Amino acid sequence: MNGSMRFLQIILVLLLSSNAWGAGLEVQKVSDRVYALVGETAQRSPDNLGNNATFGLVITDEGLVLIDPGGSEKGAAMLDAAIRTVSTRPVVLVINTGGQDHRWLGNHYWKARGARVIASTAAVEDQKQRRDQQLAALSRLVGDEGMEGTVPMYADQTFGETHRMEMGGVRFRLHHAGQAHTPGDIYVLLPDEETIFTGDIVYHDRLLGVGPQSNSKSWLEVFGEIEKLGPGKVVPGHGRAGSLEKSRRETGDYLRTLRARVAEFLDQGGTLEEISRVDQSEFRFLAVFDQIAGRNAHQVFQEMEFDF
Repeated sequence: MNGSMRFLQIILVLLLSSNAWGAGLEVQKVSDRVYALVGETAQRSPDNLGNNATFGLVITDEGLVLIDPGGSEKGAAMLDAAIRTVSTRPVVLVINTGGQDHRWLGNHYWKARGARVIASTAAVEDQKQRRDQQLAALSRLVGDEGMEGTVPMYADQTFGETHRMEMGGVRFRLHHAGQAHTPGDIYVLLPDEETIFTGDIVYHDRLLGVGPQSNSKSWLEVFGEIEKLGPGKVVPGHGRAGSLEKSRRETGDYLRTLRARVAEFLDQGGTLEEISRVDQSEFRFLAVFDQIAGRNAHQVFQEMEFDF
């Protein structure tokens, strides 16, 4: 490559990375091989193109492994720009960690560039069931222009419970331990890096969301499995990478507290119309608390009401 072409390439990367940072993507180095690509904690928007989540990047000797592809075609391109500030190697494998939109709707972008995609069977089933609902919501939140070019595309390879592989000197363990935020959520363990990518099983810095596709009881059990693994570094589905203690405080403790408070409320004969009275104030320090806390209590009430 001659000097002028190399200069133009550098300018292009800088411009693209500037756009990525402007939309709230932070490139956080976790280790020499591992990065977290941290999106906004706020709602999906035309600026973030559906990338209001955290994504992962692993550098191997055979190319790059991307943990989750972005929330749209343009969202995937935004991720690509952020990746180019770290490495010029191609993305050869994309792992979908669940059924939420930003965990799979960017697949087409990467497959068109030669990457292979893998996901749990349960995640693909969830993606198919909620595809139209997700696309409609994204068109409203991100806008038709922001969603331009987005083509729903599923994984090339699926697995049931566990998939182990080695790529370019890095060992990966993919595991579907049960339903959490979505039915097909998985974690990706890198044992040699003492690092785990949790997808939507773990939230940092913002309040997690319990939705109709979630199961808070099973979610807590799945989180307990991650606790037992004892990873040194956690790259969550939302928020900055951090310690297991941070994950325990902001995800495990929250789920335990919410379920205990709702159980007490039900035991006292509380009704669905009154559920907003359940106290969650010790978690008010987490982003989007005011928007999500009441909805979480409402959902967990409906999960638990027939147990009483």
